[in-house]
Amino acid sequence: MTTQKAVAMRLIKLMNKNNNMSAYEVSVKSGLTKQAISNIINEKYSTVKLDTLIKLASAFDLTVAEFLNDDLFKFENINFKN
Repeated sequence: MTTQKAVAMRLIKLMNKNNNMSAYEVSVKSGLTKQAISNIINEKYSTVKLDTLIKLASAFDLTVAEFLNDDLFKFENINFKN
């Protein structure tokens, strides 16, 4: 899978784990726009910046390391473009 898909899947997983948090709630807590959250979930961005990951993680009171601590991000699960 792509890194964008892994980020989208992790975000959805965390939203579900946190009482089905809405995109709006993630937006408010992260400082990202609701449209940006939707674009991440729907994999509309070709990349996800580190700044964005920091903001997403903060919405769940996580560090970036904790956000990325999921099997989705294992090297063998990610398809890298050369």
